[in-house]
Amino acid sequence: MAARTIGIDGFNLSMPKGSGIATYAHNLNTSVRKIGFQTALLYGPEQAPGRDGLLNEVTLFDAPPPPSPLRLVSGFLRELSSFTAPFGRTARKVASSGTVITRQIARNAPPSDAVWSSKDVFHGANRAYGALGRFTPLRFDGGGEGAPDVMHWTAALPLRAVGRPNLYTLHDLVPLRLPFATLDNKRRFLNLCREICATADKVVTVSEHSADDMVKILGVDRARIAVTYQAVDLPEALTARPADDVAREIEGVFGLDWRGYYIFFGAIEPKKNLGRVIEAYLASGAKAPLVIIGGKAWLDDDQIELMYEDIVELSALQDGLIRRADRIRLYDYMPFSLLVSLIRGAKATLLPSLYEGFGLPVLESMQLGTPVLTSTEGSLPEIAGDAALLVDPYDSQAIRRAIVALDSDADLRADLTARGARQAEKFNPEAYRGRLAELYRPFV
Repeated sequence: MAARTIGIDGFNLSMPKGSGIATYAHNLNTSVRKIGFQTALLYGPEQAPGRDGLLNEVTLFDAPPPPSPLRLVSGFLRELSSFTAPFGRTARKVASSGTVITRQIARNAPPSDAVWSSKDVFHGANRAYGALGRFTPLRFDGGGEGAPDVMHWTAALPLRAVGRPNLYTLHDLVPLRLPFATLDNKRRFLNLCREICATADKVVTVSEHSADDMVKILGVDRARIAVTYQAVDLPEALTARPADDVAREIEGVFGLDWRGYYIFFGAIEPKKNLGRVIEAYLASGAKAPLVIIGGKAWLDDDQIELMYEDIVELSALQDGLIRRADRIRLYDYMPFSLLVSLIRGAKATLLPSLYEGFGLPVLESMQLGTPVLTSTEGSLPEIAGDAALLVDPYDSQAIRRAIVALDSDADLRADLTARGARQAEKFNPEAYRGRLAELYRPFV
């Protein structure tokens, strides 16, 4: 019998600079293929697939067009189409000719056995749900070779694949637990999560803590939830590089010493608690620089203003505003291979978040041999175990004391590195694949 096919949405995969859920989708696709299933990726480009197979392939990975009056018109038409979306969308298979070179965007276009396209399907479904409160049914044209046997949605999307099991990953309930920390429409989010929990063939989540939240807040039957955790399946080409080689790269590209800096990586948003990280780091007196890697999201001004000696409106950031370049460095984005090198070379990762559904940077750091300072909140104690310094994320002085301890105690750092390696093994790729196989078994 031919291998069964698991469909995975490319909603976050297709984001130019990625996201935590994009990493989840990438790792899910890799793991599903290693189990022995085939995968089918679904994308939602701005243009509908047509008769020209090559153009369909090109459109999937086209750069966003610049603003224009025509785009305003097309945007208006997309809004109108929201009212027809609940009648259904169709995805069409896109054949791969090998013409499009995807090595540069490999994180956005991972290997799969089939690729499907449906114009604006994700944003259209979200608009339709916002306007009408209804899910959008999705059909796969022809439903034959390459169509998913099971559809696994990697986020809370108001879409339902017709005629096959639908599994949904809900990573956390942050919009409900920390409503000040997100811009989601909370009523819409709550209703969407409730409907997913009531109608999904299985609800998937990434920690026992998140599962408990869903039981308590959404009232979902615990038997309907599968906890798969996450895994980091990093390329051996990056993890097996000699430390001396990575050290030379870090020094050459960034002017940083091996184990001579701290790192924070993740979106700059309220739940990441970056303001207190910066305050505590500056107060610690640590001489090793703090390297921050993360796209500046909403409400980030007050979180990064301590990076600057002169406080002015951040929109006026020019030569007159002096960054504390000797101590803090901010990078909006980092290519994946360089990010791995920076994590490997760091003295410690600082991630005392207010809340996480999993906390992938904690696992990534432990797997790469980097000590971790993290939080007592959310799922982070569950993921970190006894392999990290855990602090109250609302207590800047506690964070400061932990940084001082890390900075001054080499034995502590070595112990955390050893503990981290053991803790990371609990979430190794083989264990993750076993949990996924168990998840899909009733449906294939």
